[in-house]
Amino acid sequence: MNADVEFHLRKMAEQDLAQVLAWRNHEDVRRYMFGSGLIAMEQHQRWFAGATLDSTRALLILERDGVPSGFVNIKFDAQSRVGSWGFYVSPDAPRGTGKTMGQLALAYAFNYLGLHKLCGEVIAFNERSLRYHERLGFTEEGRLRDQYFDGTVYHHVISFGLLAGEWTTTSTDEK
Repeated sequence: MNADVEFHLRKMAEQDLAQVLAWRNHEDVRRYMFGSGLIAMEQHQRWFAGATLDSTRALLILERDGVPSGFVNIKFDAQSRVGSWGFYVSPDAPRGTGKTMGQLALAYAFNYLGLHKLCGEVIAFNERSLRYHERLGFTEEGRLRDQYFDGTVYHHVISFGLLAGEWTTTSTDEK
């Protein structure tokens, strides 16, 4: 990626709803979601209204040179400091955007939210997301056999986890 490109995460705002919904409903994103159906704007607005009132949730937008380019959703338990995440980049985002988004989201989760652990779940046919988690330093922690039914067939779900101490180690090693 070009070193002159500026990335940052910010909190999702109401004006982001249409863009995030368009990304979420795009076939290249939707086919890898646990709920792969199309979402209507009214449903999306209800979700956002509830999620923004939830103090154990962080809804984040990745901006690339000031242009929204990705979405991160972190849900966490404040007492245990364990969270889970979901994310997607704009279907037309330049190559490497996802990696940067992941690095920034992990810094947010561990440095800002103070999480001890971040977890992710990936439908087994989503090989790109499986590799993505591994490249970010996550460890496969489990395989839930035939956990997700897509309407036709069952698929395994792979569980990943990354501890704060492991992230510090892997992020230091990459510098």
